[in-house]
Amino acid sequence: MTDELTRVAVLSDIHGVLPALEAVLAEPEVAAADRIVLTGDITAGPQPAEVVDLLRAQADRVLWISGNADRELVEYRRGERDEIPDPIAPYAADALRPDQIDFLAALPKTSTLRVRGHGRVLFCHATPRDDEEVVLVDSRPARWAEILTGLDDDIHTIVCGHTHMPYIRLAHGRLIVNPGSIGMPYGRTGAHWCLLGPGTDLRVTPYDIPTAIDRLVRESGYPEIAEWADYYLNARASDTEALEMFGPRDGRG
Repeated sequence: MTDELTRVAVLSDIHGVLPALEAVLAEPEVAAADRIVLTGDITAGPQPAEVVDLLRAQADRVLWISGNADRELVEYRRGERDEIPDPIAPYAADALRPDQIDFLAALPKTSTLRVRGHGRVLFCHATPRDDEEVVLVDSRPARWAEILTGLDDDIHTIVCGHTHMPYIRLAHGRLIVNPGSIGMPYGRTGAHWCLLGPGTDLRVTPYDIPTAIDRLVRESGYPEIAEWADYYLNARASDTEALEMFGPRDGRG
């Protein structure tokens, strides 16, 4: 796509949490954005089929990118793997319709758009080269150099998700943006997303979490949904705990 977009809303790591997604889609600036970009892990959660249907109803406004969790659901349903580490993932995989599995299987791992103020932007889930690799706000310069090797010189902004914590940082002259998570935030509650162009604006949409938890308990068939929803929607994992957990996967000691 060669046309430059003025505003792009980036939604990442929805994880099948329909009430959080609905709250973000209702934001006036999301509704007015030129495009909505999904940077993966859309479906691994309590209401995966409903989330896919709602997003597909947005038609061509949405640019879809696969995350590692989406890939794992497809592999599980197609018999290419026997288990998934995430306890809710097998439920989510079985809750998706065959047409949705086929749709997810065809999603790209990366995509680019031209966005005002940013030029050519690369969107991915974890890193440009891998859908489950970990980089963090405090990753070492040498780690970023490794991650960014081989990118086209005209890509000056990279937007990724995966670690569920929003940040903006500069690494080797390229702007790195993580919008945080819509459905499973670490550190603070709310549905986290980003408005890109011409600046970089990290946003959080508050919503009625007790009501959302009650709704998930009523509408989702996942056996442990009450505990799952309480933990993730209330962001009971702190950002400090998440950084400590992810740290070894970032190659640090």
